[in-house]
Amino acid sequence: MAQEEGQNGGAEKTVVEVSFKSLNPQLFVEAPKATDAIQFYKAAFGAVETCRSTQPKRKADQELPHIVSAVLQLAGSTFIVADLSDDSASYVPLLLSLLTFMLLKSASVLSDLTVWTKGGGAGFAMCLETEDLKAAVAKAVAAGAVSESEIVEVEGACCCAERVTKVKDPYGFVWQLCSPSNKCGANVEA
Repeated sequence: MAQEEGQNGGAEKTVVEVSFKSLNPQLFVEAPKATDAIQFYKAAFGAVETCRSTQPKRKADQELPHIVSAVLQLAGSTFIVADLSDDSASYVPLLLSLLTFMLLKSASVLSDLTVWTKGGGAGFAMCLETEDLKAAVAKAVAAGAVSESEIVEVEGACCCAERVTKVKDPYGFVWQLCSPSNKCGANVEA
């Protein structure tokens, strides 16, 4: 909710309801590796690129254009990949804090993404549901990811799933792969 001050700066405040239409996490990777990251997400997870915005002017020693944002679709959700630049670096902690706030306020989004913060927004994980965890891990590893754990059975550990594992992509992001579950939501508090 946002608040607006009353006329002439008075103490009267009006509460304005704000709603969001989507949540699109943005992954910043070390420039100029966004192109490679996009190819990895396509190969490892079957992501589909739907839009790309670039900044063509780069330093003379860099061949690739700077990717400002590339929109990817994956499992019915959207995420954005961008080259990290001097301008974007200052936004990363702010974006993680905002993302965490929005996720905590919207339990329905948690079925697609899981975010943890440690010490002010330093942790982030994407959560993907799949019927075949072993095949998903094998495909991600073949594309360049590193398996971070065995498949374990822990009820409600990730996206309310019973089976979960983790892979880390070549750009340092952790992807949790979990089995689908319909048991989520019984203990949700507003």
